[in-house]
Amino acid sequence: MDDISDLQARLAAATGALLESNKRAVAGQLALEIMHEVRNPLEALGNLLFLARTDISGSEELRHYMLLAEEQLANLNELVSRTLSFARPSAQPTAMSLVAVLEAALRIHQRAIERKKIHLVRDIAYNLTSDLYAAEMLQVVSNLLMNALHALPDSGVLCLRLRKRRDKIHVVIADNGHGIPWEHRSQIFEPFFTTKKEQGNGLGLSLSKEIVERNRGKISMRSSVRPAKSGTTFRISLPCSVLSS
Repeated sequence: MDDISDLQARLAAATGALLESNKRAVAGQLALEIMHEVRNPLEALGNLLFLARTDISGSEELRHYMLLAEEQLANLNELVSRTLSFARPSAQPTAMSLVAVLEAALRIHQRAIERKKIHLVRDIAYNLTSDLYAAEMLQVVSNLLMNALHALPDSGVLCLRLRKRRDKIHVVIADNGHGIPWEHRSQIFEPFFTTKKEQGNGLGLSLSKEIVERNRGKISMRSSVRPAKSGTTFRISLPCSVLSS
């Protein structure tokens, strides 16, 4: 009887998770459609700025401001392009900059980082690429960042490290939050296991592990709950692509 109740509970959790996933997929599709729509007025605005800047009747100061506006518009266009490139499904992994994945994930959680006044520490080696399913890896890094932000107190420390060791690239996401109790550490990658009660469905880390392994990598965790030394560190190890140096 207990087994049946447990199975029913897991089925209910899975159903809820699928419904939530569907909601997010719809929201994500809507966001992509908006991104596509934004590109047209961005192009028109860029043309108008160019015409205004080249108008010989304008003052030098006005042309300077127009040039600054064009630079910001170029940045916005780049942001739209990156967002769309991450969202495109790919049949095969492609060589992808791990820095680009980290930066994209940070943009997703920028408001939460600023709201909690998190001290962000970056230790990033550039020019490191791996053959990835980019959208999937973005999902993993974003999930790990979200977990860290949930665990961190206001003004806590979040550390991102990107390094190459031999033929592997290591992505490390560490926080000085409350840590994970010893009795839970062997379960964190199991489906439906969660310590967040009503706030979690227990699928985030399990799915992250599957995605990392699909990308020919490994994910590991270490944590401490000791006073003044608490925190959690996740490390993702991925194979270097030929382009990495």
